[in-house]
Amino acid sequence: MRDPGRHGGHGGHGPLDRGRPRTRRRDVLQRQQLLQIRGRSVTWLVPLVMLVAITFADFNTTGEFRIVSWCVFVSAIAAALCGVWTTALFAALALVVYVTSDAAWPSEYREGPADFVLVLVGGVLSVLASSFRVRAERRMLHMMDIAETTRRTVLRPLPPLWGGLDHAAVYLAADADARVGGDFYDIQPGPHGTRVLLGDVQGKGLGAVEAAAALLGTFREAAYHEADLTTVAGRLETRMRRHRLHTVALGRDDGDRFATAVLIGFPDGERGVVEVVGFGHEPPLLVGAAGVRPLPCGDGLPLGLGDLAGADGVPVLLRVKVAAGETVLLVTDGVTEARDAAGVFYPLAEEVASAVRRDARTAEPAPLVAFVRDGTLRHCGGRLADDTTVFAVRRAGAVSARGDEGPVRGRLQS
Repeated sequence: MRDPGRHGGHGGHGPLDRGRPRTRRRDVLQRQQLLQIRGRSVTWLVPLVMLVAITFADFNTTGEFRIVSWCVFVSAIAAALCGVWTTALFAALALVVYVTSDAAWPSEYREGPADFVLVLVGGVLSVLASSFRVRAERRMLHMMDIAETTRRTVLRPLPPLWGGLDHAAVYLAADADARVGGDFYDIQPGPHGTRVLLGDVQGKGLGAVEAAAALLGTFREAAYHEADLTTVAGRLETRMRRHRLHTVALGRDDGDRFATAVLIGFPDGERGVVEVVGFGHEPPLLVGAAGVRPLPCGDGLPLGLGDLAGADGVPVLLRVKVAAGETVLLVTDGVTEARDAAGVFYPLAEEVASAVRRDARTAEPAPLVAFVRDGTLRHCGGRLADDTTVFAVRRAGAVSARGDEGPVRGRLQS
């Protein structure tokens, strides 16, 4: 998988943060992204401009201008935007400006030592507030790094043309800070063809991530070694049941967890056919220059609930003809259940069909995933109710709408 959601970096530094160790240079984190010039944070310009404006106003107005309150305000603004050392600098500058301005007019009203103490205390409190803010941001950054590592461990990066498939993917977590959830997908090439899996574990949190990791580990082994896709499907069902038994034995309350999924096989030597096993998941779409049509995947039960169907609980395998250049589009319910302000679901098939009519190249994996991602976010106003995965695959070298060999495309970077 290509990292679908590359989030903002940690960089940007105030005037006093340059040249310090990297841990110190992280003092100014996310808020510094608000104002940048040529990729470097210049949030320190805000308190600096304010300090200059205060000095100018004090020297060009009557004695009614109360510089003391504005000097304290400079330190507070620096605490909200800058690192600890930069905030300390502006606290000191504000104190110097106050003393200089107060002494510049000996015959006028003098602020007095009480206001001097007020500016001094305000600066000290601003530095402390900046320190607390930076510590909280570091903790948040650390948790985001842990979540990113977990996500990359579960959803491994996929090389371009992996298993002879042109593919693209994007994963969007409903919790933008966590960046990890129960959606999973992978491509596994092997001696019996290339197999593709996409699914969504019921529930959220680390329990859902554990279940997704268990299913992906089984898929990667079974999809490589087993000749029959039905056997792979059976191994996945068994693994989900075993995982549930394990969680129950640990005394956890998620022993009834299940997962919807779609398992697709691209057999060697049969370019016009795909094999499909569905586990209660939304049917994929076949997208090509001729339009959009659903990919039949049967009416199997979700993984972990197969025993309700009797026997081994494995759904029926379907073989479906696929035209040259058709892309298999798989999504989780973060797409199909995205709602607008009126509560209307995102019309995925209609939107994709309309886009392909306008430009047949939209059917290629990378443009297709980008279109669905943008359309979903636009439809729900950027407020995702569930983790969202969009995954598109087709055989490499498929004839494109232009009549030539389709371009080699890797995974989508969002």
